[in-house]
Amino acid sequence: MTHAPAHAPTIPVRRAAPADLDALVALERCAFSGDRMSRAQYRRHLASPRAAVLVADTPDEGLLGSALVFFRAGSTLARLYSIATAPAARGRGLGGTLLAAAEDAARARGCRGMRLEVRMDNTAAMALYERAGYRRIGRYAGYYEDGADAWRYEKGLAGC
Repeated sequence: MTHAPAHAPTIPVRRAAPADLDALVALERCAFSGDRMSRAQYRRHLASPRAAVLVADTPDEGLLGSALVFFRAGSTLARLYSIATAPAARGRGLGGTLLAAAEDAARARGCRGMRLEVRMDNTAAMALYERAGYRRIGRYAGYYEDGADAWRYEKGLAGC
């Protein structure tokens, strides 16, 4: 599964493997200042049938980004928990590539929609999601560990 905007060089996206654990933890540290996932959490998600951990990497640059999608038994909605990009990969369309791969993973599981939360001060992420067809459906006060509020977004995936 490879996704990229037509104008950007293709960065392959694949399911993460246990061997990616160190790189995932390192990416989490450099991509986020708070609300980070721990090594133990990543280990659990890599082994879980209810999660898809996706990674974008190249032989020359290594792991440049990741996406984490959760699936709930009996639900047709997937939840995009996180998209992380390495600072060196920003501005290269990788967020859109990872988002498209996450949507494909959700469709492959039979999901008809995807939901996500985003910090209200993360204008770049909000623009990415809105360009991809997500619509704002709610607000969560004090959602993040530092007390920041979040917007909730949703997109239908059926027939896409």
